Amino acid sequence: MKYELTFLLNEEKELAVIKTLLKSLDVKLLEESTWGKKNLIYPINKITSAQFYHWKIDAKRDQISELRKKLNYNEKLIRFLLLVSES
Repeated sequence: MKYELTFLLNEEKELAVIKTLLKSLDVKLLEESTWGKKNLIYPINKITSAQFYHWKIDAKRDQISELRKKLNYNEKLIRFLLLVSES
C-alpha cells in the first residue's frame, strides 16, 4: 500500500537516521522531495523554522504501525504526518 509521509526536521543530518529506519523496516522509498526551510506560523518547542520533507513510500500495514511508533520516539523530528496515498 502506498503512503505519503510529510515531516519537519530541525537538523538535516537526522534525514539519514529516518532513511535507515525505513530500510530496517523494509519500507520502500518511492519518491522524495524537499520543500525547503520555512518559518513556522507558531513556535513548536521554541523552534521557529524547520526543513520540510515529503516522501512517498510503499509499505504493509504492520510496517506502518511500527514506523509510527519509531517516529514518535524520535526527538529530532518536530512533526510528521503519515497518510494513505490516493495514487
